[in-house]
Amino acid sequence: MCGRSTYKLTWEQIVRLYGLTLAPAPHNFEPRFNVCPTTTIDTIIAPEGKRELMRARWGLVPGWWSKPLKELKLATFNARAETVTTKPFFKMAFKRKRCLIPVSGYYEWQDTPGGKQPWYFTPRDGSPALTIAGLWDEWNAETGEPLKSRTMIITEPNEFVAEVHDRMPVLQSRFVRPSNQAVAASRLWCRISCNERSAAVCRSTC
Repeated sequence: MCGRSTYKLTWEQIVRLYGLTLAPAPHNFEPRFNVCPTTTIDTIIAPEGKRELMRARWGLVPGWWSKPLKELKLATFNARAETVTTKPFFKMAFKRKRCLIPVSGYYEWQDTPGGKQPWYFTPRDGSPALTIAGLWDEWNAETGEPLKSRTMIITEPNEFVAEVHDRMPVLQSRFVRPSNQAVAASRLWCRISCNERSAAVCRSTC
């Protein structure tokens, strides 16, 4: 499971990498070296095909959740690619609310005889960001204010990550450079559609 990441991107880098409209920075982009579940982080969504940055809680709260947030005991910060189309907490978001999650890198811990050894994964080509496939939703909180939240999709590891851990995020590798191909890829993932073929692509992208 992926439960720790870093975020050192600037607003200008986000705009360039994901083809957003350049405008005044929506918030203070201070480096964060220990991003964990339940914290609020940047997410890229594409309502009606236009990409924009959204702040969202890490840990999905589905829109249909009817109990207080404190009663949500399940760990929803990761969604397994193998079951994302069938699990009640994720299947509606997979159909309608996909997103991209930029991170500078992420941590996994390897079990060793001496204890857990942390490993830090970053883009191999020197890009400032890894782009992870995700899902998001909006829930009406007890306060009456809508709460936006999201989850990372995880899958089986590639050969490199498998030496450390048995899971890894679904990485959208075509987003590491600003290009028309990256724009097309973002529209492909974030579009409103769901079928067995898209689920298979989700499981195999890494």
